This record gives sequence, C-alpha cells and structure tokens, in this order.
Amino acid sequence: MTDAKNPQSSAAELPTQYTPGEVETSLYEGWVERGYFTADAKSDKPPYTVVIPPPNVTGSLHLGHAFEHTLIDALTRRKRMQGYETLWQPGMDHAGIATQNVVERELAKEGLSRHDLGREAFVERVWKWKAESGGQIAGQMRRLGDGVDWSRDRFTMDEGLSRAVQTIFKRLYDDELIYRAERIINWCPRCLTAISDIEVEYQEDDGELVSIRYGEGENTIVVATTRAETMLGDTAVAVHPDDERYRHLVGTEIVLPLTGRRIPVVADEHVDPEFGSGAVKVTPAHDPNDFEIGRRHDLPMLTVMDEHAVITAHGPFQGLDRLEARSAIVAALRADGRIEAEKRPYVHSVGHCSRCKTTVEPRLSMQWWVRVGPLAQAAGDAVRDGRVAIHPKEMESRYFGWVDNLNDWCISRQLWWGHRIPVWHGPDGELVCVGPDDEPPGGEGWTQDTDVLDTWFSSGLWPFSTLGWPEETESLAKFYPNSVLVTGYDILFFWVARMMMFGLYAMDGEIPFRTIALHGMVRDQFGKKMSKSFGNAVDPLEWMEKYGSDAVRFTLARGANPGTDVPIGEDWVQGSRNFANKVWNATRFALMNGATVEGPLPAAGELATTDRWILSRLNAVVAEVDALYDDYQFAKLSDVLFHFAWDEVFDWYVELSKTTFAAGGPAADASRRVLGEVLDVTLRLLHPVVPFVTEALWTTLTGRESLVIADWPADSGFRDATAEAEIVQLQEVVTEVRRFRADQGLQPGQRVPARVELAGAGLEAHEAAVRQLLRLQPEGDSFAATASLPVAGATVALDLSGAIDVAAERKRLTKDLAAAEKEKAQAEAKLGNEGFLAKAPEPVVAKIRTRLAKAEEDIVRIGAQLDRLPQP
Repeated sequence: MTDAKNPQSSAAELPTQYTPGEVETSLYEGWVERGYFTADAKSDKPPYTVVIPPPNVTGSLHLGHAFEHTLIDALTRRKRMQGYETLWQPGMDHAGIATQNVVERELAKEGLSRHDLGREAFVERVWKWKAESGGQIAGQMRRLGDGVDWSRDRFTMDEGLSRAVQTIFKRLYDDELIYRAERIINWCPRCLTAISDIEVEYQEDDGELVSIRYGEGENTIVVATTRAETMLGDTAVAVHPDDERYRHLVGTEIVLPLTGRRIPVVADEHVDPEFGSGAVKVTPAHDPNDFEIGRRHDLPMLTVMDEHAVITAHGPFQGLDRLEARSAIVAALRADGRIEAEKRPYVHSVGHCSRCKTTVEPRLSMQWWVRVGPLAQAAGDAVRDGRVAIHPKEMESRYFGWVDNLNDWCISRQLWWGHRIPVWHGPDGELVCVGPDDEPPGGEGWTQDTDVLDTWFSSGLWPFSTLGWPEETESLAKFYPNSVLVTGYDILFFWVARMMMFGLYAMDGEIPFRTIALHGMVRDQFGKKMSKSFGNAVDPLEWMEKYGSDAVRFTLARGANPGTDVPIGEDWVQGSRNFANKVWNATRFALMNGATVEGPLPAAGELATTDRWILSRLNAVVAEVDALYDDYQFAKLSDVLFHFAWDEVFDWYVELSKTTFAAGGPAADASRRVLGEVLDVTLRLLHPVVPFVTEALWTTLTGRESLVIADWPADSGFRDATAEAEIVQLQEVVTEVRRFRADQGLQPGQRVPARVELAGAGLEAHEAAVRQLLRLQPEGDSFAATASLPVAGATVALDLSGAIDVAAERKRLTKDLAAAEKEKAQAEAKLGNEGFLAKAPEPVVAKIRTRLAKAEEDIVRIGAQLDRLPQP
C-alpha cells in the first residue's frame, strides 16, 4: 500500500500528465477481477437493483446508450458506496426483426435466403452470428466503466428467459388474456411480418390527393384519398349521422367505380363532417379506422393485396405493385370522368419500416393478441396510488395517456428468429398451449404455430426473468422489485408500460420498480437528432479513445436534466477532459505540498479562516449533492461538483494555502490535513460520474484499496457562516483587482508595487495571501500610487508607472473605443431602417441586435479602462 504519510512519494507515483488510455482499462479489469460489481443475494445489506435497458445484439453502443449507462452507473456506484447490496443487471435483447435482417443480408452475400436453409438451420446460423458478433457491446460497456455484475449477464433468448416467456404466455392464455384473431396490423411488405408501433417511423412524403366521385346523379358522393389502390377493397362510404347533406343517402347503396359493386352508405360518428367533403371511403381490411367502422356496421372485409403489397383483386390491376396500381387506377378513374380534383404534390405523414424503410401497409391479418384492458388498468393504478413514482412528475400525464387508452397488443411476428409461440394446431383446428414443463400434443397433423413473439414481449419480463423467475430464487427474493428504472421517455409506452403490465401480473400485484426516472434523447450541439443519415452521429468509442471515458461521462451527466433532450458537442467533451486534467494536476500539486489524510482533523478552533471556510463549503456541497442525486438531477449535481472542485478547491483554497504552507508551523500542518480531507471527500463525490481519474488519485492520496468500495461522504453538519462571509469578501477584493490588472494589460505573473489596506474590511490576516494571489510587491521607497481601488471595504493602491506604457495603452484603448462606437452606429442604422427590418430574416436581425449589445458593452468597458489609466 502507498504510504500516505510520505506525500512526496505519493505524488511521485503520479505521472506529471494524466493519460486516460493508460489508466482506465487496467483499472476497470481490476474492479471486475476483485468482484466489486458482483451482487450477493445472501447479503444482509439493503438491496439496490437497476436493470440495464437491454441493447440490441445487432449493434453497438451509440451515444444514447453511453448517456443512459453513465446515469445508471453513477446511481449504482453511489449506492454501493452507501452500503447497499447493489445489482446492476446486464444483458442484451435478441432483437427479432433486426437480427433476422442482419443474418439474411449475410446470407444474401452467399447467394442464399433463409428458405434455402430452412427454419432450423437458419436459427442455428443466427446463434452462430450472435456468438461471433455479440461481444462488441460488452467491450464498449467495459470501456465506458459500467459497473455491471457480469456473472449475471443475460440474453432474452437464453434458456432461463425462454422458460419465463413460455410460462407467462401459458398463464395469460389460460386466463384468456391471449387470443388469436384477425385484426389490422402494421405490415412490412419487405420484411414480411407484422411490426410494432415503435418500429414504424413516420416522415413527410410527397403524395397525391385525389377526389373521386362515387355513385350517379343525385346519389353521388365525393371522397378524397391518397391511396387510390385501396378503393378496390371499399365496402362502404361513411358520413356523419348529423350531416344533412347526405342524410337522404344513408341506408342506400351506390356504385363503386371501376368494379360495378354496390356498396352501402353508412352513418358513423367517427367521420368529421367539417373535413373535406364530409364523406370517407371505408376499406376495412386496409385501414385501422375503417376496420373499426367495418366492425360497427358488420361490413365485409375484402383483402385486395397480398403480403408483398401486390394487388390480388380480380381485374385489370391484378398483379400490380401497390404503387403501380395507384397510378393505373387514378388514370382509369380519370378516363372514366370520376376524378373531381387532384392535388399534387400532397405532403402527408407516411409510416415506414424502421429496419428497411419500406412504406408500411395496414393489413388485415390473423395474429396473436394480448387483451390489455385489465393489465393496463393495473399498470395505471400502480402510478396513481403512488406505489410507482414517475420522475419527472410531469411525465405522468403522458404515461396515463397511453395506458388508459391502450388497444390490444399484437404479439405475433412472421419471423424465424425469436421465441416461437408455444401453441400447437391440431388437424381439426384445435389449439393447445404448452407450458415449459408440458409435452406437446402428439399424433398426426399436429404442428407448432410458425410465428414468433414480438421482442417487446420477452423484454417486458426483464426485471424478474433475469432474476430467475418463474423459479423462486434467492436473487428474486433479494433484488425484486427493482429500485429504479432509468430509461428514455421515448419508450415509456413500448417498454416501460409492458414491464409494468407483466410485472404486476406475474408477481401477484407486486410492482416491478419503485421509480421510473426518465431522461431525454442525446442530440448534437445544435439540438438536431443524431443520425447516420444526417451525418452527425457519433461513435462514443472515438471520443473515449481521444479524450477518455471520464470526459465523455462527465459531459453527458452535465447535460442530463430530467426528461429533457441533451445537446452535446465535441468541444464540450474537450472541456470535460480539461476538468479531468485539472483534478489530476491540482491533486498532484497538493500531494507534493504535503496534503494528507493521516490523523484526525484539528478542532475548528485550531483552524485558520480559510480552513474553516472550505470545510464548511465541503459539507454544504455533500448535502446538496445528496439531495440532487435523490431527485435524479444529474446535470445540477455535476455542475455543483465542477464549480466546487475547480473554483473553490483548486482555484481558491489550494492557492490560499500556499501562503500558509510557506510560513510553516502548526498552521501549515493543520492546512495540509484539511487539504487532504477536502481532496478525499471531493474525489469520493466525483467518483460515481468520473470513476477512473478519481480512483487513480484517491488510492494514491489515501493508500487504500479502491474508491468503488469506499464509504460515501456524509455531511458532518459543520458550518461556519462567518468564515464563509470573510472568504467571499476576500474573493471580491482579489477578483476586482485581477480584473483591473487585466484591463490595464498587465501579464498575470507581472509583479507591481502596491499598498494594501485591509483593516477596513477586517481582512488584515490575509495580506500575505492577497499579495501572493495578486502578484503585488511591497511599496518601496519610490512608491507613487497611480491607481487606487476601493473594494469590499479594502483599498489597494498600485504604482503602474513602471509596469505599463501609459501613452501606448491610452492610444490602443482609444482606437478600440472608436471601433466599438463605429460598430454601434452601423448596427443602430440598420435596426432603424424599416425597409431592412421588413425584408431581413429574423436570424439576421437577431444577429445585428447582438452586435449592438456587444458594442454598447465594449464602449462602457473601454471607457472605464481609460478612466482608470494614470493621468498624463
């Protein structure tokens, strides 16, 4: 162990320059090998559990993952230091459609399709791909410093989680909460599967809005559509019951153009009489709203496209792709005189498959569904009655807006990779659901359902399936429910609501987590969504390699205001790297000057004002950081720590202590012990967010094993308002004189003669420190004050006669003042020009207003500098 009593030796162990790449990896592997992150279900410590939102096995960690992991790691590291048995549960999601697409693309390079291999061989191929490619994410997590329990690493397709999936499916099926029915779903004609709402990306596309005349003579109704091809499947026209224009037609039939079929006119309150013509075509098999109208009015549901979105309806359009059919049908209607109006281009929102970007097709299909009514009710009640808290609280309304209005959930996917639905179909239409310990039905004609489950089905079990459910394991008893779920607000419905529903159902009403802490999305420095297609996506590994993991983590944490998006730019990461360097260099300097943690702190009465001040501030910061952690205010707590460490500890206390150290004696020994205490606690406070640099410094400072298992600082309650007020006053004096020196063009290290009068401010004990900080020499026999600065009750008089060329400085400042006045005049002229203001874009006008404000500030500042110059 390092001998903390020998500070020179301790400091010598630290390189003069901090190089993250030489520190971080070895530190992390040491933490893992020593088992610091391994959770013990037999421990009598209170539990603290967080699950990782499982990243898809297909990819790598993006900046959003790094952001989320930083927040979770900070929470769990702090709780571990506070004495909790902490479990951060790692794992990955099998990502059904995404993974299948990746492997199918690999097969295509070999000239093969999954059908060439067959289902069993294809699934084996996916497992092989997973084994080869699944380790990338784990490596990135280690590089970031994730304190997860690697011994518990789980995968949503592993044996234990598959057992959990089969168990809950069977229970839901037996409770009649899972059923099979024909409904409208999101269908991808390229991936050939139903997809979830979260896998549909909406974008504004150019289309064509055509108004088509249905019927003849007085029995005419005009409807508008952007999807003319679906008219082949129309089985009604709907109008509002109170719309007088069409009341005479309700209950009659009109002819559907191009087909000769007669379809009814129905009255339905879903129709908005104020929109368009007030009449809508009803295609129940190809539109979710039309499907509901069709069910209410018992309309036929005609499917006119196959799974590839090719027209199947008999007639001249059969065999055409939907987009080809759209153009052909509009042309045929135009030739028949049925087009009343056309609007082209017509910009409207269109859903696309997030995986392959194909336009999604609403399609009537036989699928498996979860009856969500009672499950969603329970999920809503758990938040309403306070068992689960959503943070920030204003996100509750969004949560209720979803769970209170949930439609039944389509859980089947037409894929081969995933949890296969555990239902067997008999030769006479029988259905038998099989649990994990059941034998499937035998005999001729029995086959297992070919569909697999939606990925969200298995990830919805994550908080308890990862702990061994459905078995009654020690881990489940110890670590369930989870303490907090940290996740993005964008999957509040898709993942969080499902975990709530399944957790309450499977665990007999016990909540899956006590708090849902929602964060926003990471965006670039201009607030734009990060995307490869935008060219602004960032690989966090690149920044970690360039600036260190601590720098990336600290930047992300400083932007993490609850529930709001996080802008981030590389220059901000550079700033965080500078902070890590500051912590390193200042600690190394303190060690070289005798900072120590050995022995008790001296009594307050034995300490100088500066020592009492910094200890008072230290305890206040401990209390503030604790409160902010408990409120998930990562940005604020990071900012508090940044300014305390950089401004108060390194820029003020360390500098003020130099005078004390130089004087020597008991006061210097006391300050060295206080400095050691302040560094010890500050590094502990910083550790959850910046674990690597703090670990290297703290173990050198203290000679102890690791910050990961060190105690979290406690507020001792010590406060000294008098000392704090005195140092604030001292800071005012130093800051104002420094500003004056800078205004006069003095170099930071340039020494000038000065008379320092501090008695009026009660700061006479600090004269040596003031002179040291301000680079002020004694007055000397030839001293003649050329400037006198009264500030905060003190007076500092300086002799600048030999320090600056007053004439040259006056000339320079006069030139700068003229330039500022010219800039002001030009800006005022433009802003006073009504013609210019009427034509110029607002950003241009705003920029000129900014220039004007800056010029006015410069005029005041330069004028003050001129006034302070010695008179000729």
